Amino acid sequence: MDSSDAAASVPDAAQHDPQHEGQQQKPEMKLLAHRPARSEAPLPPLDTDLQSANDAAPGRGDAPRQFYSSAQWTADGTTIIVGGSDNSVSAFVLPADLLQSAAEDRRLEPQATTRLPEPTQAIVAAPFFSLAEPASQTFLVGCRDHPLHLYHAFPQDEHPNPVGTYKLVRKETEEYITPASLIWQYPGTHFLCGSANRLDYFDVSRHGSDGPLLTVPTIPSRRHIAKGSGVGMKGTVAALATSPHDANGGSIVAAGTWTRWMGLYDLQRTDKVVANWNISNAGDAKFGSDLGGQGIVQVAWSPCGRYLLVNERHSSSLLVYDIRGAGQLLSALAGRTSATQQRLACDVFRGDIYGNTGFEVWAGSLDGSVLVWEDVGMHYGVAQPSWDWKAHESPVGSTVLHSCGSVAATCSGGWEHAPDHVIGGDFGTGRGVHSDSRILDESSLKVWSIGAQG
Repeated sequence: MDSSDAAASVPDAAQHDPQHEGQQQKPEMKLLAHRPARSEAPLPPLDTDLQSANDAAPGRGDAPRQFYSSAQWTADGTTIIVGGSDNSVSAFVLPADLLQSAAEDRRLEPQATTRLPEPTQAIVAAPFFSLAEPASQTFLVGCRDHPLHLYHAFPQDEHPNPVGTYKLVRKETEEYITPASLIWQYPGTHFLCGSANRLDYFDVSRHGSDGPLLTVPTIPSRRHIAKGSGVGMKGTVAALATSPHDANGGSIVAAGTWTRWMGLYDLQRTDKVVANWNISNAGDAKFGSDLGGQGIVQVAWSPCGRYLLVNERHSSSLLVYDIRGAGQLLSALAGRTSATQQRLACDVFRGDIYGNTGFEVWAGSLDGSVLVWEDVGMHYGVAQPSWDWKAHESPVGSTVLHSCGSVAATCSGGWEHAPDHVIGGDFGTGRGVHSDSRILDESSLKVWSIGAQG
């Protein structure tokens, strides 16, 4: 977003002090149900593990331990779709009496688990998902070296086949393109896929066809000199989000890359980019502080469609842009520990129903805490969390709110790297996602009720 095109002023509501007057009283967070990612006993501590690795017989068949990496609510709010590090996608249907039940901390069980052929960075449930309509109970995934797959959330077979496939290949070589992000918005007739230097627009009903209806390159050409000269945004599109529809039924697609570029697209009117900007020096230029960041992993629109939230790896802050107002960086939501390559996804929720306040942002951190910023959009500058609570003992990969606003779900898990003096040994054998890492002991899915402020 060029500064010459953006207004120089900020909204009146943004003229307030950027800091809250201390943390507000937090509501009571009650654990309703949980599901550990695994039931086996924890592996030995690091030193014991290293000592016993040399004595272990080859091929003893220790399976890598699983952790939950992502979670999302279905459109009807009855089910949580959870991704795992073992290339699985599980569907948890919540008990109808979960809020009324006298029993505390119930154990959740998945109604179905689908094993994917390869790891995935993108899982999205159907925007018309309903337990009353079996045909609607589907989700999309994008795996490397495969077409995009459409699966039923509750398959009858242990190793189900996809109910639909969508070809995504490079025409010159016919090699598969690895999807990095997906959005599938209501009414659900089309979906959008982000990958390296391109966006692809698909018709859901045309599975098994020759490919996307529309391909939008994010750079002029892979071999064009302009690709490295500030035209477009070169890099993998790892984050996508669609704004709420305006009065004319239009919406804007926000796309973010691992190379720290943002782009806005209005695909209903044009296949050309509306705006591009780099966020590398956003904190220095606006607030005089380095906010960190090593690549965008998530973008999210505010419920009103005016503000855009940008979530990066290795960044202590979430960036908030005033897209439909001043068109500039409005605030940075600080206070989060996120020095990791893992994706720590956040969620947004509306303020009061009359629009008198801003919106809320809920985000997990590396230490297992969940932080909440309130009245986002109403303050300019660096904002500290309004309140937080300790939800897990490991990184919180996803924090998602139910549409009712009184229930939240979190999932945790991750890995840690080996100490420098043991890299290259047997540290990671059968243990983690990399040969020099081990999976953390705590990983779980938890469902919380959000009570009145105490």
